Amino acid sequence: MRTFRIVGAAALFMFSTGVLQAQTGEQQKMKTFIDGLMKKMTIDEKIGQLNLVVGGEATTGSVVSTDVDTKIRKGQVGGIFSVTSPGRIRKIQELAVNQSRLKIPIIFGLDVIHGYKTIFPIPLGLASTWDMNLIEQSARIAAQEASADGLNWTFSPMVDVSRDPRWGRISEGSGEDPYLGSVIAKAMVRGYQGKSLADNNTIMACVKHFALYGAAEAGRDYNTTDMSRVRMYNDYLPPYKAAIDAGVGSVMSSFNEIDGIPATANKWLLTDVLRKQWGFKGMVVSDYTSVNEMIDHGMGDLQQVSALALKAGLDMDMVGEGFLTTLKKSLNEGKVTVADIDRACRMVLEAKYKLGLFEDPYRYCDENRARTEIFNEANRRKAREIAAKSFVLLKNQQQVLPLQKKGTIALVGPLANAKENMVGTWSVAADVTKPISLLAGLKEVLGANGKVLYAKGANVTEDSLLEVRTSIFGKPFERDNRPADVMIREALAAAEQADVVVAALGELAEMTGEASSRSDLTLPQSQVNLLQALVKTGKPVVVVLFTGRPLAIPDVDKIAPAILNVWFGGSEAGHAIADVLFGDINPSGKLTATFPMNVGQVPIYYSHKNTGRPLNGQWFQKFRSNYLDVPNEPLYPFGYGLSYTTFTYGDLKLSSQSLKGNQRLTASITVTNTGKYAGEEVVQLYIRDVVGTNTRPLKELKGFQKISLQPGESRQVSFTITPEDLKFYNHELKYDWEAGDFTIFIGGNARDLKSGQVNWQK
Repeated sequence: MRTFRIVGAAALFMFSTGVLQAQTGEQQKMKTFIDGLMKKMTIDEKIGQLNLVVGGEATTGSVVSTDVDTKIRKGQVGGIFSVTSPGRIRKIQELAVNQSRLKIPIIFGLDVIHGYKTIFPIPLGLASTWDMNLIEQSARIAAQEASADGLNWTFSPMVDVSRDPRWGRISEGSGEDPYLGSVIAKAMVRGYQGKSLADNNTIMACVKHFALYGAAEAGRDYNTTDMSRVRMYNDYLPPYKAAIDAGVGSVMSSFNEIDGIPATANKWLLTDVLRKQWGFKGMVVSDYTSVNEMIDHGMGDLQQVSALALKAGLDMDMVGEGFLTTLKKSLNEGKVTVADIDRACRMVLEAKYKLGLFEDPYRYCDENRARTEIFNEANRRKAREIAAKSFVLLKNQQQVLPLQKKGTIALVGPLANAKENMVGTWSVAADVTKPISLLAGLKEVLGANGKVLYAKGANVTEDSLLEVRTSIFGKPFERDNRPADVMIREALAAAEQADVVVAALGELAEMTGEASSRSDLTLPQSQVNLLQALVKTGKPVVVVLFTGRPLAIPDVDKIAPAILNVWFGGSEAGHAIADVLFGDINPSGKLTATFPMNVGQVPIYYSHKNTGRPLNGQWFQKFRSNYLDVPNEPLYPFGYGLSYTTFTYGDLKLSSQSLKGNQRLTASITVTNTGKYAGEEVVQLYIRDVVGTNTRPLKELKGFQKISLQPGESRQVSFTITPEDLKFYNHELKYDWEAGDFTIFIGGNARDLKSGQVNWQK
């Protein structure tokens, strides 16, 4: 709890005590209300509150709920998702409030992942801004729009740490690092939930997927996850814990198993860790039919798995209706207790109470808000700004970028005029007719100063079936059936007339996301052939790379003079890309997930540990930990990203080389803008615990600052390090720090760092 010094210690104590008493009073008021309501409820009505149904089209599975209206009247529905607009939601809410016996309102949710109608960059792109203020603003705008359209619950943020870019849902998270993921998780929760869930322009967040979903074996979605508790606590659990600490209102269980037990029925996870260790007081919901899917896991029939999930600590069953159809039978047979059902029911009712639905069931049904607060000009301006800040400049040989706003530009490539794909995966509420394509954005920003020649040049892939599989969710991609050489010749004709070539290459939006795992992370050969032909013209070629994951593109890096990774930038992607290409905005994004040389290096991440036979240098050595055919190093490391200007780091300065106990260490470095443009740099702090009772990573991110410098300007950047930054979970799962030697690193990415040594004793 934050406190403020008013006059002295007594005043501070009184202020803190007053806030605590107010909180306790509100909690008691809620408890009294829920107690009274539950005394009136039958077992059937309590079980009904645990049933979450889909009211529109299924977005994350093939199962669609049926006969929803009848179930609402019977008190058999606690929540609905995939229904939007104040008018539709009011009608459904009226059924619950006017025609069910106890008039309990319904909670309405949707997958609002990176924007509602105004779409921001995919979460992996948002993370690449390294700007918590902008990330929080994106969630705040998403909450404003969603709540204006009748919603009060989002299944976001997804905070799964992932170090395997084969996994499609890496696009939906913040990358590979637990520290950065934790900071982003807090920012997202603050953005969605605001200062109070009772405000009608906030929505309840749901942190997901609890837990370890990002470590699915082979990067294949829904697959098994298996790891040690030490790795769980140090590397994968911190972002979930951060969301809990930030006050997230709900948690979603994951599809994968942990220690041989699916997360949805894992009592150690949902009760021992989440509630007992972390003190979570909110609601736990299953993922889409994950209760039912435990049958295929081999955990029993629907009645068995439903009972297991309830007793493990699950409160709400998404779509599968196992709770609705089996819990009463399990109660009669002694397989669950009334206390189990009451606990889950209370959690659902408390969520509705916190959202103010008992006070006013229609507080989110304001048609005036829906008309003025959604996809408005201010929101689109912010989306454009944030998108531009998310782009990562991977290469800029001979300062090809920024482009001049004059002359002729040849814009070629399968993603050049694909506006439906600009919003990326998990943009379920987007109107895909409204995003700005790169072609439209480039023409608008260039204006009458120059000319844009367009040619498609290639299909995304020559595998037409793969293209069909990924042209879904309202994102059609029109395949060009002309021969590949004809399309390339058309592109070359445009290039010959141009001063510079912009090649829009990469993935389609739905080549990442749920159920979009890939075993091949290279750029499809159809696009490689196009790029090779363009480079041979001798014209400067800028690759604008659309992707939802790290790709293995050493061939592109080798031949393309410039590469700007733009992820999927959202509603204003085309404008934002043009802003950066022409230098109106200097790119400042930094990678939050490592780009491999090839898929054989996966999983690959910066905070790995040493082996007993580490490689000395970059190239092959027999009887050392390395590959025969590729270096150990990635193509682009974590934290990497160029600018149109250059930044020089001075020597690292430490306030002391020897500390004891709770003393603080200040690590400082001077950063200078040595280029011609004003720019932003993300200064990153890493620490290595050199010797430990458990082996420790070679380095771990422990802080960062994003600074802005004018040409020639220098600034000293300082970090304060305390023993809290040195703590880790050891083999006994004790969270503490150990005395000894530490290496402090500061730099612009996880590879290029200045370092110093310090000894810290207890």
